[in-house]
Amino acid sequence: MTESFDAGKLAEELRALVSEAEALLRASGSADGAEMQQRAEAAVRDLRERLSALEEQLSARARDIDGYVRGNPWQAVAVAGGVALLLGLLLGRR
Repeated sequence: MTESFDAGKLAEELRALVSEAEALLRASGSADGAEMQQRAEAAVRDLRERLSALEEQLSARARDIDGYVRGNPWQAVAVAGGVALLLGLLLGRR
């Protein structure tokens, strides 16, 4: 897979979406109804496009992980066991 998942980029896009929603709410008191509706529809279209792209990325990641686990089952078990051991040690100290 050539594209990497960037949680920081996703968080920034979600912050931008929240900012746009806040701007729409502030504009609702001053703008006329048609302009506000157009902006809201544009924001919803943008959100749908972003969510669709995110869904495609996550599906591709899931296929990659599934392929790796099926090709290397013992390595996957060892990694999962190691992560579980580390989490157990960290949580056991509390």
